[in-house]
Amino acid sequence: MKIDPKTCIGCGACAPYCPVEAIAVQKRDKAAGIKASAKIIRDECVECAVCFRANVCPSDAIVKEELEMPRLIRAFFSDPWFSHPGTDIPGRGTEEMKTNEVTGRFKDGFVGLGLEFGRPGLGCRLKDVEPAVKKLFSMGIELEPCNPLTEIIDDPVTGRIREDVRNEKVLSAIIEALIPIHQCQDVFAALKGISDQVDTVFSVAVIGKLSDDGSNPVRDEIKKAGLTPSINGKMNLGLGRPLFQEA
Repeated sequence: MKIDPKTCIGCGACAPYCPVEAIAVQKRDKAAGIKASAKIIRDECVECAVCFRANVCPSDAIVKEELEMPRLIRAFFSDPWFSHPGTDIPGRGTEEMKTNEVTGRFKDGFVGLGLEFGRPGLGCRLKDVEPAVKKLFSMGIELEPCNPLTEIIDDPVTGRIREDVRNEKVLSAIIEALIPIHQCQDVFAALKGISDQVDTVFSVAVIGKLSDDGSNPVRDEIKKAGLTPSINGKMNLGLGRPLFQEA
């Protein structure tokens, strides 16, 4: 994204809409001969296009650029109107972990792990996820294959992020993995251990099935780790697709 300095009047109406505070507004200084203006801090902009779609600029000074790699990857992870070429769906994650009753991705005894780096309102560099990826790989945990983040892992053994994109800033990046429920405690302990290596915030989501007796084994594992779970239910109707049937 860019702001055309020739048409910008420096009103600052766009600035509150930037989720990562990447718009700098210069106030008018008549004595110094400085006119009011706004500028997008290019290195901090995540290409989410929120400022553009907010349609608040009275002079239409906000310009949406034609992006190329590696900068284009910012839009893939930040702009909900972009469909990632590797998943063919918008967004930073996949449909697998959120629609288990349709896909059957994880079964009894397994849980889906989701780690979101960057929110709220901070964003992250793609390299920020590397400590978590490396730790999960070292534990023999495989990441969801149809995930935009999985696609930029350069080394499937160490978990290193591709050199050309590792410093690109995005609104957030999501790691998705399938783990046996008996490994939950080791994973939670590992995540606590890498928290001081990450230069942004990250949240942990654990998705699982209820037991036949209605109990929630995932909640029990979270509490056992000394964490406080926030229980949410999510049901996908599976419209247009048949529900998964256990073989």
